Amino acid sequence: MTNILDGVRDHYRATGLTERLKTALSVLGPEDQPLVPQQLAMLDQFHTRGLAATAELAKLAGIAADMPVLDVGSGVGGPARFLAATYGCRVIGVDLSEPFVEAARYLTERTGMSGRVSFEAASALDLPFDDGRFEVALLQHVAMNIPDRTRLYREIRRVLKVGGRFATFDIVSKGDEPHYPVPWARTPATSFLLSAAATREAIEAAGFRSLVWQDDSEAAKAWATQLRASGPPPSLNLGVVMGPGFAELSANLGRNILEGRLGVLTAVFEAAPISV
Repeated sequence: MTNILDGVRDHYRATGLTERLKTALSVLGPEDQPLVPQQLAMLDQFHTRGLAATAELAKLAGIAADMPVLDVGSGVGGPARFLAATYGCRVIGVDLSEPFVEAARYLTERTGMSGRVSFEAASALDLPFDDGRFEVALLQHVAMNIPDRTRLYREIRRVLKVGGRFATFDIVSKGDEPHYPVPWARTPATSFLLSAAATREAIEAAGFRSLVWQDDSEAAKAWATQLRASGPPPSLNLGVVMGPGFAELSANLGRNILEGRLGVLTAVFEAAPISV
């Protein structure tokens, strides 16, 4: 497991990320000029369909003001900032990549949201929080890097209150091997895809009841088709975060979705009482 975690961490190492972000964001104005979360949406929503998917998932999860929310695998913090700005909730993000956490803190300061949003470097398999601390937990395009799904979902269940919501938006296998590299893995060595059915089984076994279950593969295909037709991306894009090779990773993701090798799942679960 340690070797796998090291491989995933290396994939997201993003050396010099905060400095790259400072340079890229200069197109929006001087360093001391406050930014709003929407200005960052093209580079801080690291998942299929971007901000639109985060907005839909948050609505399905029933997030409300002052709720304590956990974003597992928070990347550079885009979803966490969006949730806090939109709903007035308090969000903590955790990510395995220390450069991502450092960048997330920087972007959060730039948007003046440090009072409601914070980030910690931690593994999703060992969350540094007390039992039952959160009312909502989000997991977006993270689980495919984690082979031990049982431990992942049990750990998320542990930190949720009874009746709390677990909202997930993830890539699932449709059977055929995907083309690599992809945004979460350069080779199959750090990619651990499950089918939608196996994902549901693992989540429910961890102590959850299903509330919402959506196959969003067709919406993902429409998104991939639109990206192909839209030409070069704007200067503020995920390539700033992941480096110049990201265009190939993104293209392969779109190809895999359009060929039906990968699907996209949206689901919300309720934390059931834990039996002893």
